[in-house]
Amino acid sequence: MNRSFPALLLFVMIPALAFAQATQAKYGNDFLTTGSGARALGMGSAHAALTGDVTSAYWNVAGLAEVETPQIMYMHSERFSGIVGYDYGAAALPLKSNNGVVSISFFRQGVDNIANTLNAWDRERDQPKQDVESYITRFSAADMALLFSYATQKSEKLSYGASAKIIRQKLGPFAEAWGYSLDIGVKYQADFTSFGVTVHDITTMQKMWGVNESAFGDYEAQFDSLGVSLPTGQNEFVLPSVKLGVAKLFPIGGDFLVSAAADVDLLFENRQAYYINLGRMSVEPHVGSEISYKDVIAFRAGVTDFITDPVSGFSVSPTLGLGLKVSSFVLDYGFSSFAGASSDLGFTHRISLRFDI
Repeated sequence: MNRSFPALLLFVMIPALAFAQATQAKYGNDFLTTGSGARALGMGSAHAALTGDVTSAYWNVAGLAEVETPQIMYMHSERFSGIVGYDYGAAALPLKSNNGVVSISFFRQGVDNIANTLNAWDRERDQPKQDVESYITRFSAADMALLFSYATQKSEKLSYGASAKIIRQKLGPFAEAWGYSLDIGVKYQADFTSFGVTVHDITTMQKMWGVNESAFGDYEAQFDSLGVSLPTGQNEFVLPSVKLGVAKLFPIGGDFLVSAAADVDLLFENRQAYYINLGRMSVEPHVGSEISYKDVIAFRAGVTDFITDPVSGFSVSPTLGLGLKVSSFVLDYGFSSFAGASSDLGFTHRISLRFDI
């Protein structure tokens, strides 16, 4: 028997054994849907069958097998008029001993400088305390993820890989959670097109929440006055999700290359949101295209967030992007709106820089 099999079996079973004491979390890892790299955003996040660089660790880890030289990347993005910050950094290294590629990726989404006013209200006078600013403290709420990935080329047409994922969520000094799971991906290059399949959290994400009771101790009276009890920690689990992708390249002459891609995300959380719903399954499509000139400059466009709102009707979110390659540097810019160009929720601007060593 393969010696690694018992360890793998235990890794898969631990989340399942905890279900009896855990509750299902909807949108439990939604902060990761921002993804990695500005190129993907410009193409409507349709990337599972197209990705082939260091960002593949998120979109489809099998794409890492196409990395031929060491790569590093950093990306910064802001949403909701700069309130929510998103940072991503990654590095990929091809292994000389075999056809494998390893990578490490870090994600952080956070809202910083949040005002904590729990201790600034005078309950007896029913108004703010004197010198109220001295009673206001500030904290951050952040979601973080760390991915350790490996991919290899099985044949000229088939590649596959896996990512071990660790989640860290922190709500100031009040609460924190740890989670872990495994992502897998497969990419197949057929004669006429390429296909990609990614399963996020295939082992089911198990998240363990803990509450710092001492941090709430100073505010127990405020909670009592509101008629609510202090929060307690609990375990949560996040169900697997599937991303299916197809992509096709169209060379035009010797200088231009057109790429077309389409993805479908399948989620099984019974979200019943404004996407396409089939029972407990939600279907979220993504469509994108890119035209590049001599692999130096690229223009991108796409659509995502296919939403049917009972009030405003059907809408999609358009995306746009630009790419520029100078020597060993690749600079990408992506733009998207929330629920259409006239959305009141603001816009996303994403910039990423990749360096091929």
